[in-house]
Amino acid sequence: MSLGVMDPNVKRSLNFADNISEGETEPPPPLKSYLCLTIFTCFCPAYPINILALVFSIMSRNSYYIGAYDGSRRLGRAAFYLGIASIIISLVVIAIICAVHMTNVSHCHSAV
Repeated sequence: MSLGVMDPNVKRSLNFADNISEGETEPPPPLKSYLCLTIFTCFCPAYPINILALVFSIMSRNSYYIGAYDGSRRLGRAAFYLGIASIIISLVVIAIICAVHMTNVSHCHSAV
């Protein structure tokens, strides 16, 4: 394959960064893997979801360090959404447990 022919299997960026001369380099976009959020969600009682959020966050960091910024952004966004879902599910689980516990405790004391 010659140098002038583009491979159709290669995805190109929409910002046309190929027009930058060889001496100029763009700084990489900021890393948004939400690792702190996903580590915090590991203490929430929604275990399959928060573990998945942590895995996506780590995959986002790995993609960023190899230079796949679009993939890093997508994985980071998925980690963020899963982390938020884990927190919401945990709050619902805790509220249900508290409600069930309060109804059982008040029911037991009224029988005495």
